[in-house]
Amino acid sequence: MEQKKNNFKIVSDKKARIILPNAITLIGVCIGLTSIKFAIDGKFAIAIIAILFAGLMDALDGRIARLIKGTSKMGKELDSLGDVISFGVAPALIMYFWNLQYLEKLGWFVCLIYVICVALRLARFNINSEEEPSWKDNFFEGLPSPAGGVIVLMPLIFSFSGFGKFFAEVNYDLIVPIFFIIVSILLISTIPTYSFKKIVIPRSMTKFLLFGIVLFFGALLVYTFKVLAMSSFVYLCLIPISFFHYKKIKKEKNITSDKDEGLEDIL
Repeated sequence: MEQKKNNFKIVSDKKARIILPNAITLIGVCIGLTSIKFAIDGKFAIAIIAILFAGLMDALDGRIARLIKGTSKMGKELDSLGDVISFGVAPALIMYFWNLQYLEKLGWFVCLIYVICVALRLARFNINSEEEPSWKDNFFEGLPSPAGGVIVLMPLIFSFSGFGKFFAEVNYDLIVPIFFIIVSILLISTIPTYSFKKIVIPRSMTKFLLFGIVLFFGALLVYTFKVLAMSSFVYLCLIPISFFHYKKIKKEKNITSDKDEGLEDIL
């Protein structure tokens, strides 16, 4: 009888615990690939939403893995490969089918640049994540790939948001390639960006934080593309703030050299 009980201790088995986070990662990859199918069919709004769900899966897999102690080297590599597809290849092809295909060779060229930069950024992530955790966990090195995958879609999101009526006719043929290059540079840069991983608030403020989260997601459901456009713009505005904040913390800790220094990524 005792031997039988031991045979059913699946949850305590390390190999079994890594199945759930890896399954979530693969679901995210499937959603990312499906967004390409939506783009081919001309359903660009649904394609954007699919990228958002892929981002949600990417945010969950690592957290669940750490929660159930199911982290593994395979999961880490699988997560990076999935990110290349969901936040590199998929957004590039969505934008290609929407606008860049009309620029012919130039459109395909900027798509290639973006995907390569996502791959390079994730390769650097795999190296930096081997370092010991520190105060730098509050920052990413460069733009994280999930954020890049959404930010690069901003022209398309903007076109669905209805904000275009407040501006003169927007020249997407010019804006989209420039935007691709800017995001690509941010991905491979060493500019510190907020990771939002270790936010500490007083207990008395918890209810207000929860209310704000509910309010945000409620607005996202009702005014999806307006909220996405504004959120992306706010995120871009936070990049220079995070840069100066990082420099300030670094100065306070009397870190005078950047030699062999890297920001640990935990996304």
